[in-house]
Parts: sequence; structure tokens; C-alpha cells
Amino acid sequence: MAEHAEHPAYPVGLRLTGRRVVVLGGGQVAQRRLPALIAAGAEIVLVSPDATPSVEAMAAAGEVRWERRPYAEGDLADAWYALIATSDTEANERASAEAERTRTWCVRSDDASAATAWTPATGRSEGVTVAVLTGRDPRRSAAVRDAIVEGLRDGTLAAPHHRTRTPGVALVGGGPGDPDLITVRGRRLLAEADVVIADRLGPRDLLDELPPHVEVIDAAKIPYGRYMAQEAINNSLIEHARAGKAVVRLKGGDPFVFGRGMEEAEALAEAGIPCTVVPGISSSISVPGAVGIPVTHRGVAHEFTVVSGHVAPDDERSLVDWASLAKLRGTLVVLMGVDKIGAIAQTLVAHGKSPQTPVALVQEGTTAAQRRVDATLATVAETVRAEDVRPPAVIVIGEVVTVGPQAAQRNA
Repeated sequence: MAEHAEHPAYPVGLRLTGRRVVVLGGGQVAQRRLPALIAAGAEIVLVSPDATPSVEAMAAAGEVRWERRPYAEGDLADAWYALIATSDTEANERASAEAERTRTWCVRSDDASAATAWTPATGRSEGVTVAVLTGRDPRRSAAVRDAIVEGLRDGTLAAPHHRTRTPGVALVGGGPGDPDLITVRGRRLLAEADVVIADRLGPRDLLDELPPHVEVIDAAKIPYGRYMAQEAINNSLIEHARAGKAVVRLKGGDPFVFGRGMEEAEALAEAGIPCTVVPGISSSISVPGAVGIPVTHRGVAHEFTVVSGHVAPDDERSLVDWASLAKLRGTLVVLMGVDKIGAIAQTLVAHGKSPQTPVALVQEGTTAAQRRVDATLATVAETVRAEDVRPPAVIVIGEVVTVGPQAAQRNA
């Protein structure tokens, strides 16, 4: 290989499904490379006296066949591809020589110049595989790979589909508010959308990044009241999808956590419109985490419960068993409950919860306007009035409010 080192490598995609691949060595290199070989459907034989716990787990799961011994002459027989990654230089050289004789494409982790193949820095985004080779500079390869994949994922690198698109709707959970907390898939679908129907609680900053041709519909401004507003949203989704457009319904948090996403999915199904659901990070866990509150903590809370507080405990429409919640020892997270927190606190105390139970209210969590206000069940109603806490805010009730370094600083 040395005399040909000045020539670039010839890139090619190996189709290894059902084909024998031999991996020599069960260390960190194998741990990094094996998942891609498994995903390619290769029949993998691992030859190594030992292996990392992760590699051993792959063998235990039947994803690779592990022969617990050192390399021996003939191990590469009938192999289409080989990865040589042992700590024994002499064994690596013998295996490399065998690969040369048997014309088996071979990668060497210890000496790239002696290999017949190089492993590119690879990444994937929605059916696209990016493979980058920059000679013998793997860090540069990885940096270029990361830049391309990130661009494909967030839409800053345009790669439009040139096949016929199937019209449909994507219900995308936008996360708690910070635009960086939307999922990679959600951001990519936004970049491909023709129409975006957005909630006021979604990551609004992302709308500024949309191309000028994208139609943005503010769902919060659709008229005729709450019930009719949802009906109007459903009709708008169906209308634009039937017009052959790619539609994204951008919702705050997760579509199926108090987001009425299933109502929209059902309406689309009834209309025969394909629907994709993209989960989002729920504010019930991300907003407390943003201010240093873990919803569970060893020795403090072994469970957490998320409830809607949009109707008072004594309202006949309430489906929440507040009496049972008062008896739980874990964390209670209340969404949409700022204006009802006084009644909620009274009900919990009436059913046995200590009035001194800590409470934290996190307003506009994960955004630039984020703030945290602390209280107890006994004081929370007055605290909300005095501090002018307004929706959207996540309310955390339980001892987890008092753990963590931020809590220690607040109590110092």
C-alpha cells in the first residue's frame, strides 16, 4: 500500500447482508464498529480472548458469534470483509497478510497504511448515509461528517426529495420552548414543510428559520372558541394535506401529553390522510430539570405523576383522583394549573398531604424568560398572586423541590 499512498481511496458502499464478516479483537474499536456491521445485516464472527462489556452483550444477544480465542491462520476464510483491531501487532500483521492472500477487504486499526480498506467517518439522516474520507486525518473526517449530517437534520443543508411526495401531516412535538430541544426528526420535517400550523406554546423561534414560501398558520388565533378552534385546526390540516402539501402540526411539549394530538390523528385517519407522530420532550420533566429539579431522586421519590390542572378538583369535569394523589409519596407535576393551584393545594392538604410540602412553580421554562418561584402547599396560592406567576408554568409538588445544588444555594 505504501507505494500507492498518494492515490485517493475509491469510495464504495459494501452490501454485507448475510455475508461473513470477521472482527479480530473485542476492545473499544470493535465496540464502535460492530453496531454498524450489525445494522448492515452481516454475519459477524468475533475472534478475541476477551471483550468489553458492551461487545460481550452483543454476543449474548446473538448479534455476533464470539469465538473466545486469539487469531489463528484461516480465520478469514470465506470472509467478505475483515476488521483487525487486536492489541497484538504480530497477530495483526499475520491476519493482514492472510487478507491480502485471500483478497479480503481488510481494515487495520493499528496501521492504516497496511490495510486494503479504510473506514470512513459515517453518519445517517433519514435514509441518507454520509461517508467522509480525508486520508489519514480521522478527526477532520469526523468534523466534516458532523457538519453535513447536522445540516441535513436541521434543514440548513438543502437536500430536497426528487421523488413524488405522499401528502400527509406530521404531528410534531416541539418540546418545552427552547428551539434547541426539538427532536432532530421534528426539525427536519419543519425544514421540509409547505404549511406549518403552530401552537403558541411551541418553539416559536423555529418559525423564523422557515423559508419564505412556507405558510405559517397561528392555531391560537383560529376563531369560534375552544371547541370550534380544535375543529377548525382539524379541518385546516385535512384541507392542506388534500391539496398535496407537506403539513407540520407544531405543538408544544409532546403531541400526546395534554396536547390533543390524538384528536387530530383521529380526524386525519377518518379523512384518509396519512399521519406521522413525532414525539417531543414533555415539559413535565424537562422544565423541572431546567431549574435543577429531578422528578425522581434516589431515597426521595421513586415515582412521579403528571396531571392536568385546567379544571378545579371540585369541578364535575375533573377526571383526577386528588384524594389518591394526596397519599402518594412521590412527585406530583401539575400542568395548566396556575389559576387553580390554590384549590388544588387545599384539596391535597384536606386529604392528608402536609401543608409544608415544598412546591416550585417554573414559568416559561427553558426560554429566556424562565423563572422559578418556590412555596409550600400552605403558601402557594398567595405566592402565585404576590409574584404574579402566569401561564405557562409547570408546578412541581414534593420533596424533590428541595434537593440538588440549586436548592442548596437558595436555602443558604
